[in-house]
Amino acid sequence: MDASFVEKWQGLRVVVVGDVMLDRFIYGQVERISPEAPIPILHFQSEKAMLGGAANVARNVVALGGRAVLIGALGQDDGGDLIANKLTVQEGIDGSFVRIAGHPTTLKTRYVSGIHQIMRLDVERRLALDIATADDICARFAAVVGDADAVVLSDYDKGVLSREVIRRIVGLARSRGVPIVVDPKVRDIDRYAGATVLTPNAAEAAMITGLDCRQDDSAGIAARRLCELAAVETVVVTRGAQGMTIWDPANRPAGPTTIATAASEVFDVSGAGDTVVAALALALANGASVTDSASIANVAAGIAVGKRGTAVVRARELAKALKGISGSDLKIVSNTEAAVTVADWKAHGLRVGFTNGCFDLIHPGHIELLWRARAACDRLVVALNTDASVRRLKGSSRPVQREWARSVVMAAINHVDLVTLFDEDTPLELIQSLKPDCLIKGADYTIDNVVGADFVRTYGGQVLLVPLEDGHSTTSIISRANVGAAA
Repeated sequence: MDASFVEKWQGLRVVVVGDVMLDRFIYGQVERISPEAPIPILHFQSEKAMLGGAANVARNVVALGGRAVLIGALGQDDGGDLIANKLTVQEGIDGSFVRIAGHPTTLKTRYVSGIHQIMRLDVERRLALDIATADDICARFAAVVGDADAVVLSDYDKGVLSREVIRRIVGLARSRGVPIVVDPKVRDIDRYAGATVLTPNAAEAAMITGLDCRQDDSAGIAARRLCELAAVETVVVTRGAQGMTIWDPANRPAGPTTIATAASEVFDVSGAGDTVVAALALALANGASVTDSASIANVAAGIAVGKRGTAVVRARELAKALKGISGSDLKIVSNTEAAVTVADWKAHGLRVGFTNGCFDLIHPGHIELLWRARAACDRLVVALNTDASVRRLKGSSRPVQREWARSVVMAAINHVDLVTLFDEDTPLELIQSLKPDCLIKGADYTIDNVVGADFVRTYGGQVLLVPLEDGHSTTSIISRANVGAAA
């Protein structure tokens, strides 16, 4: 695997065709059971609409640095309007949609208490694709395939990708030498004949072949059988904690290849398959082999499942991971990257906390502050003064540790989710950019002298002062060290 692939695929164009959906999240808090029935009462706090299905694949393509064209069908309803007129534009996706009167846009509404999903409500009806609609979808594809570097068929079995539509799309793509990645959700996989890569998950592979894909050997046999049944060039079976198994007839003497999972911890598998497909398509578009592309996609999936909610993986994150940079170091980001990450967290209903300081020599008082700060939020951002900022505040002898070392130490602390630097004397500009839900400082401050407190309270944010453990300070540690050295 080569991290340079991520840089080289920037700007490559991926055409995604498939079932476009709208994901809606209703966030609240369950505090009691209804007196009317044994069901929880969710007290509403906020809601968020996001792209789902094939649209989430396109969203991942853009996050990874590619350009995405999204083709699908939407109803002539509010959900369709939201996708076509706002969400795709907002995500930087070039949308091309057939609008169908009387057909509902697929809508999945998830009700979430804290970080737990308590119910999902689906509004959908499988599309009965008529000849005119099929022709319209294929015409839209024909208009853009000439500039495509890769094609993804994202099939959720909602009706857009009929046999005839798939046959025409695959024929057009192959005639131009464009790789085709298929994410299938149906049993009759021979409809995908001629595609480059089929990417079923272990459950789908087991359903089709009757083979248990939890073991490497049986997963390899299943991958080979799927390749023959579908008449595709290669198969990549995604197996969650067991990684991925690849069958590529070009490597027939070596047999199937299994790649161990790249995930260090799993919070949420939602959307990880879409991340895999997007990364796989971009790597193939850049000329990587299927095995190398799958290896890159496996690393991307490892990042995706470490996030809560249907979160995308960004090019910076993947490039760092491919370079072997540790999970802790992935927390260290620029102010711009911090703003993007915080916005993503907040979009998923997570409460974001913010604290700042020099944190020159980490001591028990700092750990206590960070622990209490993290307990008040779902994600904690720590902003460190740069070396130049510390010198202006503390004098020419400080900091003892340079900003890089302070960032690495801070990122290694479990209570911390993101680390960024600020060069100004105060973090006010950064606070205004991030808009944290909770601004946290030690109780040696008063709310009146906490930088950013007034701003945070203007939008309903909270300012929290947490008790500190007595007897600890960087200055006292340095003084004791100097006394010891003099003695």
